[in-house]
Amino acid sequence: MADAVITENKFIKCGLCGLVGHPLGHSFSPQIHSLIGGYEYRLFDLQPEQLADFFGARNFSAVNVTIPYKTDVMKYCDRISREAQIIGSVNTVVKEKDGTLSGYNTDYFGFKSMVEKAGVNVRGKKAVVLGSGGSSRTVVAVLRDLGASETVVISRSGPDNYLNISKHSDARIIVNTTPCGMYPRNGEKALSLSVFTDPEGVCDIVYNPEKTALLLEAEKLRIPYAGGLYMLVAQAVKAAEFFFDTVIDGKKIDSIYRKINFGMRNITLVGMPGCGKSTVGRFIASLTGKKFFDCDDYITEKTGATPEEIIRSQGEAGFRSIETEALAELTRMSGAVISCGGGAVTVPENIPLLRQNGKVVYLERDIAELETKGRPLSEGGREVLVRMLEKRDPLYREASDFSVRVCQTPELTAKKILEYLD
Repeated sequence: MADAVITENKFIKCGLCGLVGHPLGHSFSPQIHSLIGGYEYRLFDLQPEQLADFFGARNFSAVNVTIPYKTDVMKYCDRISREAQIIGSVNTVVKEKDGTLSGYNTDYFGFKSMVEKAGVNVRGKKAVVLGSGGSSRTVVAVLRDLGASETVVISRSGPDNYLNISKHSDARIIVNTTPCGMYPRNGEKALSLSVFTDPEGVCDIVYNPEKTALLLEAEKLRIPYAGGLYMLVAQAVKAAEFFFDTVIDGKKIDSIYRKINFGMRNITLVGMPGCGKSTVGRFIASLTGKKFFDCDDYITEKTGATPEEIIRSQGEAGFRSIETEALAELTRMSGAVISCGGGAVTVPENIPLLRQNGKVVYLERDIAELETKGRPLSEGGREVLVRMLEKRDPLYREASDFSVRVCQTPELTAKKILEYLD
């Protein structure tokens, strides 16, 4: 059925829809459902003791269910789909015309779509699944149906746990279904991929940040990986089909994913001091509607001192420590344009911060054109800048997704960067 027909005949007639879970401050579900159709979609951040009253009142048309209630919600359903019964997890509840509640599992479709989109080959391979909750059960079902030779669930206290996981070092596919590394706990991970001898694919159902610490490690090791945003979009589209008893064109998933991904993605600029990162960044923000943050200005607001003053009083090492704290805060955001200080890439801990939530762009400019006023580390003339660039250029390239040479105007440079990102 065409999207226009769905919107006219189905969506506008729907009552209240939403998402049940806790916590929900990080959720992108309202944005996704707004792109599916014109229906009201709210967040219901509920405590466990509130579930019975919420589902007993049934003051909704349909809801999605997320962590930690995907198994608890089953007892409130009058009927459960065969797929959801087999998996033992429900993430979509629809109120029928007679007032009864039907439970479905659309996470199955979402995770399967995510694995296939990423090109992670599961067939004939041993898989390790981190976590034993409702999402884990869904992932196990998908992996088995995709032909995994063996699927092992790792929990905190089960027979297969994080203390003895080394006995499964031969696993080729690793999937995280826990909230570990999810905003605002960015940077955390349940384990290191060094546990495994030859991993071939890594998936993480967490979607905020875009790349968890686990995925960043996979990226560094050049292992195929997939984050949870595509799964989130795919399961939402499938849920909408249940909401409205209809069929939605599969192309809608890719279309919505691209829009949501661009909206939540940070665009982070790195490059030599004085190359124009802040000016170009402001133009990018103006063209995209994203918020702009200059890391040096952010540090000044927090400390009351400029980077120049901090470097002169505490030395470069003291400034770098403050800078890392600032970057950790800024890069947790979604949908921002961030201009970094020229030396941010010299601190190894900063690289995963820069890469966790979007694209990193290396802004290149001829040394003769660099602005040096008010930049103590750039003082000393051309020879100092040449040595600095020789040291930093490989670091800029390693940290970035692509590089762009400064054009005639900052606006043209901004447009060129956005062309690469499109």
